[in-house]
Amino acid sequence: MIGGDGLTPAVRKEADAALNAHGLIKIRVFNDDRVARETIFQELADSLNAAPIQHIGKLLVLWRPKPEIEKERERDEDRMAGPREVKVLKYASRGGQRPEVKRLRVLGNQRLTPGGTVKRAKPKQKSVKKRNQS
Repeated sequence: MIGGDGLTPAVRKEADAALNAHGLIKIRVFNDDRVARETIFQELADSLNAAPIQHIGKLLVLWRPKPEIEKERERDEDRMAGPREVKVLKYASRGGQRPEVKRLRVLGNQRLTPGGTVKRAKPKQKSVKKRNQS
């Protein structure tokens, strides 16, 4: 929202952050002068390197392609289902001994419990009607 102060550096900074996060944003301008809204619209589009999409009443719509972030792509690859190697420390019941290190392979349909055991996912349950049909 752009208030009575008009287009300030803080407004530009927030609009830039919103374009980086979402790509398409709507900005509401609380100004009754249509010419002033039109100049704000063009100034924002030029300064943020965004495309002016629409100006309906007091609502301005800007678009800019979202930048690709490498960290998100790497994080998504880690979250993919599939086998992964996990180290599990099993501590001895007596205090002075070394913990036992086990390397486990956890598949996509399995999970690791806090105790260090591997559990498989439960099979998907069928409804009563579908069980009776087969």
